[in-house]
Amino acid sequence: MDLIDINEFSKVDLRVGFVRHAEHVPGSKKLIKIIVDVGGEDRQILAGLAEFYDPKELIGKYVIVVVNLKPRRMMGLESQGMILAAGCGPDEVPVILTTLKPVRPGTKIC
Repeated sequence: MDLIDINEFSKVDLRVGFVRHAEHVPGSKKLIKIIVDVGGEDRQILAGLAEFYDPKELIGKYVIVVVNLKPRRMMGLESQGMILAAGCGPDEVPVILTTLKPVRPGTKIC
């Protein structure tokens, strides 16, 4: 395990996001296109969760988002962040991290 100091960790911008829309990415067995409100801005995030989640069950959920990742293109679409999940190993089912109570979209995780 590589240890990082607090200055490196502080570079990661984690925010609460609210899922407004989610749908399968045509032509992909793994990707879901998720539109997330991260506080006055909607982000399109592509997540490899289609084998584990029905996109409809994600709509209306509060999720934890890494908002300062460089955009990445997949299947011709741009992903503008990452939704965090636990259990991402080869034999694990990912569980999307969420909040216990509703939180204003864009709230910084600290």
